[in-house]
Amino acid sequence: MTCSQIAEQRNQLTPATTPKTTAVHVSVEHLSKNFGATAVLKDVTFSVAPGEIFVLMGPSGSGKSVLLKHMVGLELPTAGRVALDGHDAAAATTRERVRMALVFQSGALFNSLSVYDNLALYPREHRLFNEAGIREKVMRTLQILSLENAVDKFPSELSGGMKKRVAIARALVMEPSLMLYDEPTSELDPVMAATISEIIATLREEYHVTTVIVSHDRELALGIADRVGILMGGTLAMLGPAMALRSPQDPRVADFMNPKINLQHPRFKQLET
Repeated sequence: MTCSQIAEQRNQLTPATTPKTTAVHVSVEHLSKNFGATAVLKDVTFSVAPGEIFVLMGPSGSGKSVLLKHMVGLELPTAGRVALDGHDAAAATTRERVRMALVFQSGALFNSLSVYDNLALYPREHRLFNEAGIREKVMRTLQILSLENAVDKFPSELSGGMKKRVAIARALVMEPSLMLYDEPTSELDPVMAATISEIIATLREEYHVTTVIVSHDRELALGIADRVGILMGGTLAMLGPAMALRSPQDPRVADFMNPKINLQHPRFKQLET
C-alpha cells in the first residue's frame, strides 16, 4: 500500500473513529541506568519534538532498547529522567495523561487470539466502546493497513510482514500520542522493510503522533527520520539530521554505518569474551 492510499483510507474514517491525538514532546534529561556494576546508559540527554520522527541507532548492547523502555516507564532510571510534555515518564499519572504504544520487535501478538481479537483487546479491557464501536474501530484500522482479509487469522498463519503490520494496527487502535518501535524492519525482506518504513512515516502525518524508532536499518533512518541519535557504549556519539549519516565525523559512527570486511584483522578476534 502506498502513502497516498493510506492517506485516502484515513480520510474515509467516520467522525466516531477518527483519532483525536496530540503529539507529545519527549525530553531525555541526563539519563543514566546501571544494572549492578554495569553502566548501560551514561548521562544521555536529547529531546524529540512533537510530531518528529526520531531514530535511535547504535551497536547491539549500546543501550537502545533500555532507553526505549524508560520512555514508556518500564524501567526506572538510576539518575536523570525521561519527561513527556514535562511530566516524568515513570509516574503513573503521566501514563494516564499521555497515551503511548510500543510496537515490539517480535510483534508480541497473542498467539491464542485472532487478528481481530488482538486489536480488540485494549478497547475491551479499558471499556472504550461497546462491541459495535470496537468492531468499527478494529475494522477501520485493519482497512487502513490493508489487513481486512487477515481479520480471522491467527498469528501463526501470518507472514513476517503481516505480523509487523498487525502489531502496528494494534498500537493504532489505542490512539496514541507517542508511538515507539523496536526494530520494526528486522527479519523483513528489503521491499517489505521499505513498506513498513512508508507506513510509519504516513501514520505520523495522518495521526499526528511523535515517533521514536530503535533500528539498525540505515535505509529507514535516511528515508523517514527527521533526526538520528547514535548510542555508543551508553553515550550519544552523534545527534543530528538523518543526512549526517552519509558522512559522519566520528570515526566510530563511520565504522558502524559503513563497516569494512577485513580478513587480515577480523573483528571477532578483537571481541571481548
